Amino acid sequence: MRSGKPLRHVQTAVFPSPMKLRHGGTLPSIEVAYETYGTLNEARDNAVLICHAITGDSHLARHDEHDDPGWWERLVGPGKAVDTDRLFVICSNGLGGCRGTTGPGTINPATGTPYGSDFPLVTVEDMVDVQKRLVGLLGITRLRAVVGGSLGGHQVLCWATRYPDDVQTAVVIAASARLTAQAIAFDVVGRNAIQTDPHFHGGQYYSTGDFPQTGLALARMLGHITYLSSEAMTRKFDLDRHAPRDIVTDFEKRFSVGSYLAYQGKQFVGRFDANSYVAVTLAMDNFDLGDTREARLESFRNAKCDWLVVSFSSDWLFPPKQSRELVALMTTLGQSVSYCEIETDGGHDSFLLSKDIEQFAPLVAAKLGAPKPEPPRESPEDDRILELIPPESSVLDLGCGQGDLLARLKARGAPLVCGVEVSTPLIAATMQHGIEAIDYDLNVGLPEFDRNRFDYVVLSSTLQEVPNVEHLLEEALRVGRRAIVGFTNFAHRTLRDMFHLEGRAPKAPGSYSYEWYNTPNRRFPSIQDMLDLCEKMGVTVEKARYYDDTQGRVVGDKEDPNLAAETALLVLSKNGGAAADRESAS
Repeated sequence: MRSGKPLRHVQTAVFPSPMKLRHGGTLPSIEVAYETYGTLNEARDNAVLICHAITGDSHLARHDEHDDPGWWERLVGPGKAVDTDRLFVICSNGLGGCRGTTGPGTINPATGTPYGSDFPLVTVEDMVDVQKRLVGLLGITRLRAVVGGSLGGHQVLCWATRYPDDVQTAVVIAASARLTAQAIAFDVVGRNAIQTDPHFHGGQYYSTGDFPQTGLALARMLGHITYLSSEAMTRKFDLDRHAPRDIVTDFEKRFSVGSYLAYQGKQFVGRFDANSYVAVTLAMDNFDLGDTREARLESFRNAKCDWLVVSFSSDWLFPPKQSRELVALMTTLGQSVSYCEIETDGGHDSFLLSKDIEQFAPLVAAKLGAPKPEPPRESPEDDRILELIPPESSVLDLGCGQGDLLARLKARGAPLVCGVEVSTPLIAATMQHGIEAIDYDLNVGLPEFDRNRFDYVVLSSTLQEVPNVEHLLEEALRVGRRAIVGFTNFAHRTLRDMFHLEGRAPKAPGSYSYEWYNTPNRRFPSIQDMLDLCEKMGVTVEKARYYDDTQGRVVGDKEDPNLAAETALLVLSKNGGAAADRESAS
């Protein structure tokens, strides 16, 4: 639980010149409270800005063994994902907050009393403009990365689109281009609870001795519901629902979930200001990068950074769908992006939970240039694919595993490589090679890459695992000039004998060996089946390679590959690869 006690390592920057705000107000001067970790290098190119969520502050992590833990203790520190042994980390309290940066509780020089309700409406853009001033004061012209979750993620999006030349890498966690009406609704109710508290006094309560504690606590209780998931609440409170905590509170505590929420509300009023809560939730609710896809594309068009987007499966406040929409914008615009949806029942709060940080921390570490892993593993399958791809070709690998093939292609000079995967550890492993990877379900198609974005799309042991083979193959030949399809030939003589002589379901040898009950394969094609499908779809087979893996040999032209080959590689194009090449060149 965060406390309201003074921050031991906080620093203060003062900007005496007036600042005009996006919605028309002006602040005559601004103070910014911030903390730093690590050392700024001589080149001043290792700075990472961390942006906190609604009720966060500058205290990310311990500065020493005597310090209090920070809110991202598991992510930031020596040897951690945001490695302060290599990086210079900055985190400031947001504009409008109550932990040292100018906000409603700050003295208004025009009146000599706190701003209160006279504090002007601030936006996420205003918050970022203040951070921009701070970064400049520290002598930094370009940030190695900007990282943030929730409201902090909105600030990251704003940095990348508002100051595109100032950001190398943007890490957006549990955020969106705009809030849903449902998300805004919860904030509306929370603000009403505060503003109708009899002790609110129209926001001018600082000199009254009364504070709108009840309203603020209720707002926090309501907000906290949105941070959890149904699964998490069931796990936490269902078994002992009639065993509430014994705490001192004026709120109902008949149920365990009730006492938990009451405790959260009670603790919150000790460290946060009601006017600040109104200010920062309004900033979040007003954040909007476009109400249509076209408008959002225009917002993102000038971004120059590489992206990491992370979502959480049980987050209904910022559902994964919204993150995938961000990724679609980035891929449509040809921007470098990695994306992962973390499987968890932690809800929106997952970006702060240790068990979930452990899942996405390797992604962040890879994006921020963590030490590279061992050289990529070599395999006969990858060797064969490499022989079919000319040097300096761009490649998309569907089902890229841990990125070994892509890493070898990149080392060979490929100008653009990207992978699609669904496993978080495999996505992290791919990213550790310095390669973008996107968490995407191939059962529904491909991310929104432009036509002919890649020279080659690789589908190695992929097509047989999807329900709509034709659709995925069409998509592969839309985004790639050519596709390389690798698959097991289920008409191989060994598999025929297994079925006809043994009466058993065919089981392919080697790495494709599965039992009938645990195979990922939905389809069991033969070479002839694939060739027939290509003919039906109007797909040209430019090259075909057939292999007897057991014997370690290539199946020759004079043999029947449908009988003699265990595996096959086909190089495919739609309407002729040469035509696609000409289209690209024109």
